[in-house]
Amino acid sequence: MYIIAGLGNPGDNYKYTRHNMGFLAIDNLAEKLNIKVNKIKFKSLIGEGNYNGEKVILVKPQTYMNNSGEAIRDVVNFYKIDLSNLIIIVDDIDIEFATLKVKRNGSAGTHNGLKSIIYQLVDDNFPRIKIGIGKKREGQDLANFVLSGFTKSEGKEIEKTIDKAAECAIEIMDRDVESAMNKFNCK
Repeated sequence: MYIIAGLGNPGDNYKYTRHNMGFLAIDNLAEKLNIKVNKIKFKSLIGEGNYNGEKVILVKPQTYMNNSGEAIRDVVNFYKIDLSNLIIIVDDIDIEFATLKVKRNGSAGTHNGLKSIIYQLVDDNFPRIKIGIGKKREGQDLANFVLSGFTKSEGKEIEKTIDKAAECAIEIMDRDVESAMNKFNCK
């Protein structure tokens, strides 16, 4: 069984912001796997399906970014999965725009959603797929930056990256994290 969660903020006003890359990647993955993410459970929108004989749970926490860990903890505790089968998809300001970075585990860095998950699980041993959203301009407030949208040209580029993030999650399920790191990490 895999639980794949994309982090973001609920509501139409946040839908296409830099901070919602996780939600957008889950939407893309749901389409690829033919899973409807429309049940409200565990403080989240979830969808359940199967992929190559494995149960897959897709999760979009509805707790807002900074409290994502509450929803993830509830899902993990209910399904009692090994954290190596929990995949988190998240935006990242510290990697190049429109690139991916796959990590097996590790710290949250500057990301409050990941901090919340690590705090609630009391563990950082879960894979994550990070989507580069670019760096804020000098003097720009970080919250304003991550809650901003993309330019038209950025939007086209980030759509391709969101698709790659979904393919990366599939690669982890098909093979393993190491294979996904070799295939998708920016060089």
